[in-house]
Amino acid sequence: MVYIIVHTCTWLIMARYLIFSVVLIFFSGVRPISGKPNIIIMMMDDMGWGDLGIFGHPAKETPNLDQMAAEGVLMTDFYSANPLCSPARAALLTGRLPIRNGFYTTNQHARNAYAPQFVVGGIQDYEILLPELLKKAGYKSKIIGKWHLGHQPQYLPLQHGFDEFFGSPHCHFGPYNDKGTPNIPVYRDGEMAGRYYEDFVITKTGESNLTQLYIQMQLRHIPAQHGTCISQAETKQGGSNGPFLCGKETTFEGGMREPAIAWWPGTIKPGQVSHQLGSIMDLFTTALKIAGLSPPSDRIVDGTDLLPNLVNGTIDSAKPIFYYRGNEMMAIRIGLYKAHYWTWTNSLQEFEKGVNFCRGENVTGVMTHQQTNHTDAPLLFHLGRDPGEKYPIEQTTQEYKEVMPMIMRVVGNHKEKLVPGQPQLNMCDWAVQNWAPPGCEKLGECLPIPKSHPYKCSWPH
Repeated sequence: MVYIIVHTCTWLIMARYLIFSVVLIFFSGVRPISGKPNIIIMMMDDMGWGDLGIFGHPAKETPNLDQMAAEGVLMTDFYSANPLCSPARAALLTGRLPIRNGFYTTNQHARNAYAPQFVVGGIQDYEILLPELLKKAGYKSKIIGKWHLGHQPQYLPLQHGFDEFFGSPHCHFGPYNDKGTPNIPVYRDGEMAGRYYEDFVITKTGESNLTQLYIQMQLRHIPAQHGTCISQAETKQGGSNGPFLCGKETTFEGGMREPAIAWWPGTIKPGQVSHQLGSIMDLFTTALKIAGLSPPSDRIVDGTDLLPNLVNGTIDSAKPIFYYRGNEMMAIRIGLYKAHYWTWTNSLQEFEKGVNFCRGENVTGVMTHQQTNHTDAPLLFHLGRDPGEKYPIEQTTQEYKEVMPMIMRVVGNHKEKLVPGQPQLNMCDWAVQNWAPPGCEKLGECLPIPKSHPYKCSWPH
């Protein structure tokens, strides 16, 4: 079993015994009698690339994770599928970009959106989630922590392949008074077990407290091979993004690149460092491969199998990483080259209010407070020489003239085949909030449901 320092996390447990973790990836060589490994995916929100001690963080607060990196593969070039939580989770579980699985908005151009409790949409039935596929190989699945893919009954985990659920449908940004906004529920399987701050003692931030509650109740038998099971991050704002530009909400490296560790004793050699480009969506396909399954053939699956790299060190140098913000492809990376087709940090109005996703940084012509279209002449960076995206390669250079046509062909092929999914994050309605979740009657915790008044959601970033 693996232990991980958690700020806000989700655990997806497919009963048998291989461990993935995202932002950190872990594998375990312990196998059950059936011969197939268990699969555990751990996901941590808002962890910066530079937060790990093994990446040079001076505080050295991640000794257990650093040890696992030393015992496995450290992936230096691993990416989220989106700079925000809900779309990234949808991408992990479907193996598909948010623009395909519907976790984006078209209300405004290139705006990040997610699934708070007043959003009407959620994960759709036509999307096939990882636990649904793993059932074919005899797996049972459990999710612990934040779901964040819709909170109406048809969107909850047990409707999409999971056998057990202990967690909440989304973040708790409170305080809530159960009048204007209801306190969010904590679910045990298909029904609520209570509400945050009302039925659960809160000593940590909402989600890490929830996860800690579960660990204390259910996982006492886990041996302390890698230190304490759960500890809370010291700050609420995430940490260090290392040498990379900007942070969450942006499609610069600081907003998309994340730490990743692959740990599978007996299969993955210890002490390895991989520069293979990887994505959170690759865990979908890799997990299926380990279970002896293939991805669905009736749709485009963006995730690829990482096992050739993790086990044999094989590099797929042609693998692209697409950086989406809402409905717009903002950038693409192939090899060490990254081309920005659009740039935007956030609006000047938000910036003047103190919302700053790029603290202490200012790169003229790259960091912009208005959406800037570079499609005709994308900004090109070599991330090996310039990981901080500070020095665009001049368009007049031979390097630019040789690299950009290759990148443009990949982008053209991608857009030609792209069929956007129905956007799920367009409509909001206060009436769909957690007034009367399943199981509230048994607990006497149903609240009056206000009159429905749908409206278009507004997303500032």
